[in-house]
Amino acid sequence: MLKTGDKMPYFEVVDQDGNKVTSNDLIGKKTVVYFYPKDNTSGCTAEACNLRDNYEALLAKGYNVVGVSKDSAASHKKFQAKYELPFTLLSDTSTQMLQAFGAWGEKKMYGKTVMGTIRRTFIFDESGTLEKIIEKVDTSNHASQILAE
Repeated sequence: MLKTGDKMPYFEVVDQDGNKVTSNDLIGKKTVVYFYPKDNTSGCTAEACNLRDNYEALLAKGYNVVGVSKDSAASHKKFQAKYELPFTLLSDTSTQMLQAFGAWGEKKMYGKTVMGTIRRTFIFDESGTLEKIIEKVDTSNHASQILAE
């Protein structure tokens, strides 16, 4: 798992439009990388819509916002359109990026232990250095967690 002061791990995935995106594309601006389990589920939709509704405030602070899950690019495209999400969604179907960031692992679901996406947010500075990790994401108020510095 990443810790404060670490550099952003290298990754290569695709966005909602099928365009290749690497970690190098995110260097040069403050970036919020938020990992979420699944498009169109209640908590993930609440989180995405909260970030959408506060997007101008995030931009005003200089943040580039990127959401990541293991859903397909096509699923992301529909999710983005349905909720008018103004930020990029990355598709990590291999879970390579999820694992590199420490957002993939064992979790409890309906009393069973399963492997899956762990909802976590990582905030990087312009040089790609990790400044903050939000482990206890409040899906309804996530933007305020990011903006609270």
